[in-house]
Amino acid sequence: MKPACVDSFREAPGLDYELPAARIALWPAPERDGSRLLEVERHGKRLGHYRFRDLPRLVRKGDLLVLNDSRVFPARLRGTRRGGRPVEVLLTELLPSTDPSSGGECWAVLARGSGRLREGEAWSFAGGLTAEVIRRREDERLEVRFHGPATVLEAAASIGETPLPPYIRRAIEPELDPHRYQTVYADPVGSCAAPTAGLHFTPELLDRLQKDGVQLARLTLHVGWATFRPLREGDSMPPRLPPEPYVLPEATAKAVAATRCRGGRVIAVGTTCARVLEARATDAGEVRAGRGSCGLTITAGHSFRAVDALLTNFHLPRTTLLALVSAFTGVSTTLAAYRTALASGYRFYSYGDAMLIQAGREGADAL
Repeated sequence: MKPACVDSFREAPGLDYELPAARIALWPAPERDGSRLLEVERHGKRLGHYRFRDLPRLVRKGDLLVLNDSRVFPARLRGTRRGGRPVEVLLTELLPSTDPSSGGECWAVLARGSGRLREGEAWSFAGGLTAEVIRRREDERLEVRFHGPATVLEAAASIGETPLPPYIRRAIEPELDPHRYQTVYADPVGSCAAPTAGLHFTPELLDRLQKDGVQLARLTLHVGWATFRPLREGDSMPPRLPPEPYVLPEATAKAVAATRCRGGRVIAVGTTCARVLEARATDAGEVRAGRGSCGLTITAGHSFRAVDALLTNFHLPRTTLLALVSAFTGVSTTLAAYRTALASGYRFYSYGDAMLIQAGREGADAL
């Protein structure tokens, strides 16, 4: 019998592959740094198999790891509709109010319930929070106005749940997921999905890297819902990402410049970091500090100016994340690495294993 697989999309060469459903990681590894790490030679044919805690062996003194420190907030709310029917809401974006006189907060949300969710209907949640559906947006989200005794973020902090990706088909475990679906260095609140490449780090591993002469720097990009939206029939290849808020501090820009001066490499921890660094890069490879909205979608043909190596998880087919990886290392190398990972039992997606894409090293094995 053919295994259950992610749907194929053969019209998107390099952006699709088949994955048995059993390979999707529903749980994090027992230890953060105990996940597996596949080292991939960029544009090459060599690789190595490691544990994530082996990362200090694979990077060099003078390198710079750039981390996305955005914090995931408990963006999933469960409420009721008329007649007591349940509704589940994912908060994705705080919107400017088009009618300030009405009060409350307007949010773009993903929502599901029995039957069609219609404009004008009312929802209620714990803690006195209520909502009214204003309209259905072209991007499939609903625009909803919330009212309550506290802000929506304050309410979510007490009644919300960790917004696990939809392919993790199990109940949320309050003792596990709020802790493990969050990086150990998370700080400013704003993401509705975790920057998953950073989930493997522990404080001890970060300390070890710094003692070995690897520098650390931070930026913030609040991850939105569309980052993980798969392509659909008729979509562009891949779809353009909507802008997401970011902050690239002056200290990080200076750290990149210092790394260039000493001959080190800039290693982006995750596709979110890669996008911000590339969006703020000059032709000379310098990175400018700043804040704003990043809508850069990296596809084949992009010339990487700031990122020398990429640390990332294994991504969904037909997504902008896989498109970025393919642009960085080449379609053939990406597909070969994914085939090797599948044959070697690696775990995929947010709670899965990782790969480090960098220039070749002596002692790695051939693909």
